[in-house]
Amino acid sequence: MVLSSKLYNRSISWCSRTTVIGVLPRTAKLWATQNKHGEDRLRLFRAVAAATDAATVLYPGSFVDVAASHVFPDVTYADMDRRAAQFFSDTEGVEAIVAADQVDDRPRRIRFLAGDYREPLAVPDGSVDLLVSLYAGFVSEHCTGYLRPGGWLLVNPSHGDAAMASIDPRYQLVGVVKSIGGDYRVDVNGLDGYLIPKKRQDINPDLLHELNRGVAYTKSPYAYLFQLVGNS
Repeated sequence: MVLSSKLYNRSISWCSRTTVIGVLPRTAKLWATQNKHGEDRLRLFRAVAAATDAATVLYPGSFVDVAASHVFPDVTYADMDRRAAQFFSDTEGVEAIVAADQVDDRPRRIRFLAGDYREPLAVPDGSVDLLVSLYAGFVSEHCTGYLRPGGWLLVNPSHGDAAMASIDPRYQLVGVVKSIGGDYRVDVNGLDGYLIPKKRQDINPDLLHELNRGVAYTKSPYAYLFQLVGNS
């Protein structure tokens, strides 16, 4: 069963940084709160795009963070928060927000699925290039099936999903995302020095679910980039 009560799906095509009038006040307020750090997520996604050839993205637990669409041409957002559904229902407003900081002139496809990503989503298996897991729980545990072989998982240490991916034999660490002077870059060097717990312990799914938070590692990058090397 797909829990998405609504699906907003509209293909759009603009030139970079075009301004479009028509953002509802509620939409503008939600985006202003989300984007309060001044295009921080745009810089993050640009760094990830530079390190991958991803075009199709699934972003479970996205809330209203449409910065991925500034960079990637085809993004499906999923969230169970009713405010996210209201935000994405303002189709013209969302399109305007994306267009204002769009980094290239490729056509954009923006979809929103209202529902819990822990239940099946209306996304074909093996169809996604990049799976995004930022502050949203164990996304990789429930959504890896949507990722194509060779696709990427962008995951930050919060809520334990980076640790979950690190013990998943389907994934291989291929980069760490570092924040440097307000910008981001993906570092592929010295990866053996990452994901080493400060405290010696048996990291397993049961422990991570019990903790419901990240593991303390000896090195702490902003996020990790994994690649799917096994069957999803």
